[in-house]
Amino acid sequence: MAVKRPTRDQLSELATSLGIHLSDGEVAAYDAALQANFDAYDVLDSLPDFLPEVRYPRLPGYRPEGEENRFGAWQRKAVIQGAAEGKLKGRTVVIKDNVSVAGVPMINGASTFEGYVPDVDATVVTRLLDAGATILGKAVCEYFCFSGGSHTSSTGPVQNPRKPGYSAGGSSSGSAALVAAGEADMAIGGDQGGSVRIPSSNCGIYGMKPTHGLVPYTGAMPIETTVDHLGPLTNSVTDNALMLEVIAGSDGLDPRQIDVPAGVRYTANLDQGIRGLRIGILREGFGLANSEPVVDAAVRAAAETLGKLGATVEEVSVPLHAVAPAIWLGIAAEGATQQMMKGNSHGFNWRGMYITSMIDHHARWRARADELPDTVKLTMVLGEYFTTHYNGRYYAKAQNLARRVRLAYDAALASYDLLLLPTLPMRAARLPDARCQMDESLARAFEMLGNTTPFDVSGHPAMSVPCGLVDGLPIGLQLIGKRFDEATIYRCAYAYEQAVDWKHVSG
Repeated sequence: MAVKRPTRDQLSELATSLGIHLSDGEVAAYDAALQANFDAYDVLDSLPDFLPEVRYPRLPGYRPEGEENRFGAWQRKAVIQGAAEGKLKGRTVVIKDNVSVAGVPMINGASTFEGYVPDVDATVVTRLLDAGATILGKAVCEYFCFSGGSHTSSTGPVQNPRKPGYSAGGSSSGSAALVAAGEADMAIGGDQGGSVRIPSSNCGIYGMKPTHGLVPYTGAMPIETTVDHLGPLTNSVTDNALMLEVIAGSDGLDPRQIDVPAGVRYTANLDQGIRGLRIGILREGFGLANSEPVVDAAVRAAAETLGKLGATVEEVSVPLHAVAPAIWLGIAAEGATQQMMKGNSHGFNWRGMYITSMIDHHARWRARADELPDTVKLTMVLGEYFTTHYNGRYYAKAQNLARRVRLAYDAALASYDLLLLPTLPMRAARLPDARCQMDESLARAFEMLGNTTPFDVSGHPAMSVPCGLVDGLPIGLQLIGKRFDEATIYRCAYAYEQAVDWKHVSG
């Protein structure tokens, strides 16, 4: 099918939008000169796309209602049986609804994205099925994944299964809730500002944001390439490590993957103990303006427990941690506006797998932009302002400073094997009423990001480990490791898990 040719009036308008002013004669000359280029696009249009094969049969499934979806966490139930054998044989998995599962409708939490059916499986989906897992369906996520609360999805709020009426955390809200509720053994989540670790902390489960690039992001809807991560959410350290073994490693399709190790057995040394391990308690992660004393106390008590288990535990300072959220904002606001929204999810200028069907479908948001939640609208207005009025210089400066943040944590990790701090400064908040004012909705979406965003910027592996329960609301401690040293994080998390029943720690 031939691509549609522009009229000469359209050519003139296009040129003017670029600051190019053409006379009528020049427009005619441009029209003639462009015809051979349009012919080349006809050839491009006629060629079949080149996407990985979908190997496991499945049906579209259905959206469960009522008691079958009591926490509002299921976006779609659609059972897909994996290989007959493998590391995950007998394990059930749910997939965050920003990750493509071919043939299963996907909305990424957004009313403007409804009606999209992916034509390809994300790499992590294929790897889970190859390992024998059974996928149960898609988990609700927040509207375009831009909220740390669980109240922005167009399908309604996700309830915290530990304490309904409270936030499950976002943006991997349904993933965490379904694992915590025991409705799935494992889940895939995404993390650009804390979206694996926030709901893991709120729901009292284990959530790993791996080193940037360790797990291929191929087939998931991007927000911003330099902070995009996928990771596992589980009810145990062993399951988390096992799941990472399956999904980690280069796929040759994701430009985020640079010098990624292959074939690491994260389950191999879980029971090695932590005697001699050096753990730095990150001073700047405590006593934030919105920190709850009970949270800081529970995390410090967990650090003392690790000391009793044989680790050397002492305080360390990384002053840049306090300003890293501002650096993250410069990347996330401008980058997400340009890539996820104006760039129709994928943007330009990177080599890898593009999902053209997703690009086409998502581009329709422009006709329905008023439906977007304030979390997305506010981010877009902020990002567009700084991109257009300051020519993108603050995005560029933030990317430069991201290297400095990374080096600051590297310097601390030269003396310590791990850093330790609260995952979040507070426990889960009450879910806001659907009719609440914008300021309340935005506060519940972004108030908890202080200790999570820095490690999306730096790319270091970061895991939330449950360490206490106060008034029915879990508390998470966060372990940070050297880049690509998830194994040491798991070793420490396992030692703590085996020594402490976190549900009986009151902080």
